Amino acid sequence: MSDAPHIAQKGPFPVEVKAGKTYFWCACGKSKRQPFCDGSHKGSGFEPVKYTAEADKKVFFCGCKHSAKKPLCDGTHSKL
Repeated sequence: MSDAPHIAQKGPFPVEVKAGKTYFWCACGKSKRQPFCDGSHKGSGFEPVKYTAEADKKVFFCGCKHSAKKPLCDGTHSKL
């Protein structure tokens, strides 16, 4: 088992979220439904990160899976 997540893409996933809706961000990087979890993490030690939108807006979910502000992008991908 690797301690590092798979890099799904070196850039964020822009997503229009809806206020009050809950999203489960893929932390392992292996989901086929990026940036969201599809259960691919099972047995890996990774768990999806729950995100509940506070407002209707565009947010940028981390694509490299290395952000310090998971599940949102903090620009870490530019250093990988």
